[in-house]
Amino acid sequence: MEKKVLVTGAPGWLGTRLVEELVNKKREVRCLVLRGIDVSDLTKLKGVELFYGDITKPETLEGITKGIETVFHCIGIIHPKTAKGFFEINTKGTRNILNQCIKDGVKRFIYVSSNAAQGFNSSRYRLMDENGPVRPESNYGLSKYKAERLVYYFHKHYGLETVILRPCLFYGVRQPGRFTKFMNMVRSGRPLVFGNGKNLRSMTHIDNLVQACLLAEKNKKANGKVYWIADKKPYTTIEIIQAIADEFNVKLKPLYLPEFLSRICEQIDIFLGNMGFYSLNFHVVGESYRNIGCSIKKAEEELNYKPKFYLKKGIKEAANWARENKVL
Repeated sequence: MEKKVLVTGAPGWLGTRLVEELVNKKREVRCLVLRGIDVSDLTKLKGVELFYGDITKPETLEGITKGIETVFHCIGIIHPKTAKGFFEINTKGTRNILNQCIKDGVKRFIYVSSNAAQGFNSSRYRLMDENGPVRPESNYGLSKYKAERLVYYFHKHYGLETVILRPCLFYGVRQPGRFTKFMNMVRSGRPLVFGNGKNLRSMTHIDNLVQACLLAEKNKKANGKVYWIADKKPYTTIEIIQAIADEFNVKLKPLYLPEFLSRICEQIDIFLGNMGFYSLNFHVVGESYRNIGCSIKKAEEELNYKPKFYLKKGIKEAANWARENKVL
């Protein structure tokens, strides 16, 4: 019988979906959860053990990896109250879990990083891949990249088997409020578009990422490597907006704004980050003109990764979930 696995980041979006799939495969799962948060989606699943702790407080993590063979480290913060939160959770939190892994002899550590760890495309015509330069341009990206370096350090110096996955913008069932807000903006028929809307954006359907996590656990060749994980191909901003509009039968009349306005917001976002602050709106608008497109060729060839979801199918699924749960 396979040993128990640990999932951090549940009951978050990705973590919960991963736990569901592990349970479907008859795996025993332990989840790191904070006290005081809603864990009802986890408690109704058979074979799930809850471990109460705080990833930023090492003393609360003693014993979390005891008897664990694989750790799926999905926890991370994207929109904190201050820039410090990025490094406390994404970087130091990762180190705290890694220390427990070494202490208890965990075999494999799968780290869910981010496209932001590598940065942006140098050209619209050149997709990012695992061999490209790493240039994180935000505190979030830097915190994830520093966590990647910690993962590599523990692999090299302690012999921990590791796999780093770099997904892009998530979408799918149980979408967070920020994606629902975006859907509602498109439903109005007048979404804001900075520039011409032809910039590339790789997206990662949540179930495609879950597939990659499970493949990364079992693939021997993946040990010590990094993989981009996304849908088969990148989409343009206009394609993404149009897919949502089509789902809701909306006639689009985008409000096109000059690209330089997005660039200004990006500079404000960087300035605020340097001052220790974070603004969701400046961050989102600030990167909206950028190209964030990646190649998944390495994952396809080495992990046998085969993304089953694509934009139109994924948007329909997410929209149906939003309707059923009355969040639209």
